[in-house]
Formats: sequence, C-alpha cells, structure tokens
Amino acid sequence: MSLQIKRIYDAPAASDGTRVLVDRLWPRGISKERAALDLWLKDVAPSSDLRTWFNHKPERFAEFSHRYIDELSRNPVAKELRDKLADNTRNLTLVYAAKDPAINHAIVLKAFIEKSPEAAA
Repeated sequence: MSLQIKRIYDAPAASDGTRVLVDRLWPRGISKERAALDLWLKDVAPSSDLRTWFNHKPERFAEFSHRYIDELSRNPVAKELRDKLADNTRNLTLVYAAKDPAINHAIVLKAFIEKSPEAAA
C-alpha cells in the first residue's frame, strides 16, 4: 500500500485506491462523478486564514509549510487520515485542486502523514 497525491483534474485510475479530497473548497468544474472520491476531508485542509495568506506564492511556501504542519499537529482530522492509512490495504491518494504540483498543501500533508509515528506502525 502506498500514499500518493494527485490533482483532481487528472483522470482517476484503479491504482489510486482510496481517493480522499483534501481541499476545503469543492474544485471548480468537477462533478461528483468525475471526482470519483471515497471521502472528502475538508477539515484537514489549511485554515482559510493560512490559505489566504499563502496565496500560492512560491516565496511563502517554506513558511506556509511550517504553519500548516503546526495546524496539522493540532488537528484531529489529520489523525483520522493517518488512521485511515494504517487501516487501509489499498493505495491511498490525497486529491487536491491546486494548479502547481510542486507547491501545494497536499505535498505538506503527505509528508506530515509519512513522518507520523502512527504511519510507521
């Protein structure tokens, strides 16, 4: 089983396994059918204040990552996601809508989950 990230605008694949939307807002132009989601955990996304401050500016990504990790460490929904990974025998795909595949919250969330002690169990 593996943990991966994928843009919601990319076609779903069987290899995605369990697909979890990790955005606070529903992605524009995507129907529920096209999304092919198993779960939507909007409360694991960055807070509205943090998301607005970051505004996808590359020069803010390092600070955004630190602030988001701080939010995740206090977020019970992040624990729910770690538990889902531990209990899952299928691949788990964190689905996000951000345009930049190299600078987005899903990257930070994936790293946070992989570094968590529960993920290693």
